[in-house]
Amino acid sequence: MADHQDQAAKTFIVSAEPQVFVADIKASCDFFVAKLGFAVAFTYGTPPFYAQVKRDGAAVNLRHVDEPVMDAALRQREQLLSVSFTVAAAADIEALFAEFQSNGTAFFQPLKMQPWGTRDFIVQDPDGNLLLFAGPLSSTASSP
Repeated sequence: MADHQDQAAKTFIVSAEPQVFVADIKASCDFFVAKLGFAVAFTYGTPPFYAQVKRDGAAVNLRHVDEPVMDAALRQREQLLSVSFTVAAAADIEALFAEFQSNGTAFFQPLKMQPWGTRDFIVQDPDGNLLLFAGPLSSTASSP
């Protein structure tokens, strides 16, 4: 057991790829590309039932489902997030919000200051998934 713990302490996870459940892979890819500035990394299947979209260091896997996996009213009421994206600087979160506004993106929650020391906004995808984008309040602020 000690050998496993020693090895785990040396292992470095380099990324995470959240999986978002969607009804229509093409519509979801189109949304991520046109509204959020992502690029399609790949689609898989005929017709496609799986895809990945990427932007900078972030990757999101899109998985087709025939029925919603979460109650829509509960998700909205509790603001249950599917993905959180983080930018490094206060200016970046402002620029990203402005970019999404200029693309005609609808916001579930506009850019807002949070008591825990960040500014964030939430976008809702065509399937109702809530996507959080967050950054520090200032260039000297740190994340919790």
